[in-house]
Amino acid sequence: MVILGIDPGLERVGFGVVRKEGSRLTALAYGLVKTPRVSTPERLCLIHDRFVEILAEHRPDAVANERLFFAKNQTTAMDVAKALGVIQLACAQAGLQCIEFSPPEVKQTVVGNGAAEKRQIQYMVQRLLSLSEPPRPDDVADALALAITLALKGVPR
Repeated sequence: MVILGIDPGLERVGFGVVRKEGSRLTALAYGLVKTPRVSTPERLCLIHDRFVEILAEHRPDAVANERLFFAKNQTTAMDVAKALGVIQLACAQAGLQCIEFSPPEVKQTVVGNGAAEKRQIQYMVQRLLSLSEPPRPDDVADALALAITLALKGVPR
């Protein structure tokens, strides 16, 4: 099974592609989709187009993204929600459902502590995927952690 994890944002979107074979997890690809300082609609177009490419290249069986929750900055929340919307559109166009996990759920699954810190997530992602170094920046580590969470929890029925 190939799983795409997504940590959404408007300026930077983290992504991670993980293969699960039995109990073994392998990172196939990971990185950032960065958008230049252009209008929001142009950024959304760039994000959508890049995820269409990522989906075509890696052909995931499942997609995991972070469940959005912003209590403080409503403007940031709206921009991130817009970015997630165009990513989910690309997934729907490819016939894929996006499965959402809350940050504490991801931390609990990957680290064993729902209040884990970023460096703990990076460390465990590195260990679980046998990477030579911790994935950076946080957006990438979070995307890989989301893919690992879906791999370990399975696709809900």
